[in-house]
Amino acid sequence: MSAAAGAPGPFPWGEALHAGLCLLRLPPAVFWAMTPREFFAATGGLKPRGAAPARGDLDALMREFPDRKG
Repeated sequence: MSAAAGAPGPFPWGEALHAGLCLLRLPPAVFWAMTPREFFAATGGLKPRGAAPARGDLDALMREFPDRKG
């Protein structure tokens, strides 16, 4: 039987293990004890998704905090 159109695929275990054990360097016991919500938050799923700064605001920040002196 095939999956219904739009149905989610299998859970991406390879990517989850890589993110938790390699990128976040969690001990295995901590990784396996996490809830899906905790894992989502730890991998950046809850970061704010604000708009990019306006060009004028970016220019003002660049003047105030230049990359190099001079």
